[in-house]
Amino acid sequence: MDSPTDIKNEETVEALDFIRAAVAEDNASGRFKGRVQTRFPPEPNGYLHIGHIKAIAIDYGIAQDFGGVFNLRFDDTNPEKEEQKYVDGQIADLKWLGYEPANIYYASDYFDQLHEWAVKLIWQGKAYVDDLSPEEMREHRGTLTEPGRNSPYRDRSVQENLDLFARMKAGEFPDGTRVLRAKIDMASGNINLRDPAMYRIRHAQHQRTGDKWCIYPMYDWAHGQSDSIEGVTHSLCSLEYEDHRPLYDWFLEQLEVYHPRQIEFARLFITHTLLSKRVLIRLVNEGIVNSWDDPRMPTVVGMRRRGVPAGALRDFIERVGVSKTNSVADIALLDFYIRQELNLSAPRVMGVLDPLRVVVTNYPEGQVEWLEAVNNPEDETAGTRLIPFSRELYIDRDDFQEVPHKKFFRLAPGQEVRLRYGYLITCTDVVKDANGEIVELHCTYDPETKGGYAPDGRRVKGTIHWLSAAHALNAEVRMYDRLFAAEDPASYDDFQEALNPNSLEIIPHAKVEPSLAEAAPGAVFQFERKGYFCVDNKDSRPDGLVFNLTIGLRDSWAKIQGKGG
Repeated sequence: MDSPTDIKNEETVEALDFIRAAVAEDNASGRFKGRVQTRFPPEPNGYLHIGHIKAIAIDYGIAQDFGGVFNLRFDDTNPEKEEQKYVDGQIADLKWLGYEPANIYYASDYFDQLHEWAVKLIWQGKAYVDDLSPEEMREHRGTLTEPGRNSPYRDRSVQENLDLFARMKAGEFPDGTRVLRAKIDMASGNINLRDPAMYRIRHAQHQRTGDKWCIYPMYDWAHGQSDSIEGVTHSLCSLEYEDHRPLYDWFLEQLEVYHPRQIEFARLFITHTLLSKRVLIRLVNEGIVNSWDDPRMPTVVGMRRRGVPAGALRDFIERVGVSKTNSVADIALLDFYIRQELNLSAPRVMGVLDPLRVVVTNYPEGQVEWLEAVNNPEDETAGTRLIPFSRELYIDRDDFQEVPHKKFFRLAPGQEVRLRYGYLITCTDVVKDANGEIVELHCTYDPETKGGYAPDGRRVKGTIHWLSAAHALNAEVRMYDRLFAAEDPASYDDFQEALNPNSLEIIPHAKVEPSLAEAAPGAVFQFERKGYFCVDNKDSRPDGLVFNLTIGLRDSWAKIQGKGG
């Protein structure tokens, strides 16, 4: 597979071009007087996920490229599902990603204006109060091949509609008993134009407006008008809103107000990943994952907790680009960018996941020496640190074989190996318990090989990492893997059939070097020869370190699937 650097080709440039070409065309024509203003309009009813990052990056990038303004607007029109914690979380996510908005707005800021405009449409005979039940409305709406039928309440007089709408606002009617609908065309080929609902009754406390309102605007009614009020020039939406664009335009045209331009782009789909909010809610509610910030989740908070760098996410989204047709990005591409950034930025340390004690029998008892280790060979400014070496060490159990395979170059009886930054050691004895389990190794070291090289020039093929047993810190290590084993989990009738049963392994008794005692929550390190690990930002404490696997050093999935070594 070519590296993403090599495949930033003309296809990507063309894919990115169509929105920018439209904006440039508008600027050249003077449509918006050379002004560019975009917005990201999430609903505060959950946590942002990687699919949202694409939309944010497009909105933010267009504004940046044309010297415009990027705003955040919360579509807070559904009080029963929205909470302040989601508002705060989404603001924090944008800041962490590096996409800070110039302004933060709320659709609820415009409730009075939206109501006033709704009354205007009633006066014009273009909106009416309907008493049909939700089931009856669906029945009257028709299908993609059959036209809808007019509601029996469609021809109410303007005065009756004004009276009923005022009484809806006053709270006289129970939830779900009446709606305000636009009067457009029940025979339209576009179902969105078949008298769409504008307001529904919800006797619910709103997080910002309290109990001022018991009628709340539908998305299609609030969205375009909010864009108009704010002065958005280009309303950038994912493809599912393409069929909504005629309704977006219709409302603005009837009101005769400032009219932004809506442009649609393809959503982000990724292999081994589901982004449906319904699925994500089930994953949390059914205990398949531990929380919304579980490191296996595709949420921003989950990826952040896993140690994924914001820059890697931005690079991935840029490489995926913008297109007019849906496609699926390979998650291996995201993995590439994660490894690429962490290779440059993550300090190197040593961690032993499955400790096996080693006694260096000819090393002086009670002696400790401090060896110099390089923090990051990719960064000359990262400097060095000192690591302790003593008579008793830990190595990883899989770095020893009592009966070694032909090409096993690590530690084995009579076999010499290099300790990273340390000495050459040779295994002389294997100690087992009553059950025959290996519990300890005895080795000798060559004191002339400090730094890992023999003055006589003898060649040692194997190098392993290690820790001084007396100085090693206890740590819990959580080995995270892909949540879905299937490449296309959406193709399964039940997504649970596509789950990876080995997506989490907890290693409770790992050991790490003492330099990590004060490691900050969220900090990412490369455990040499093992992978990149993040200090858990929720559970880790100085007296109880917890590390999450961010990503391995190599693509183990490519090997499993026969795609590489």
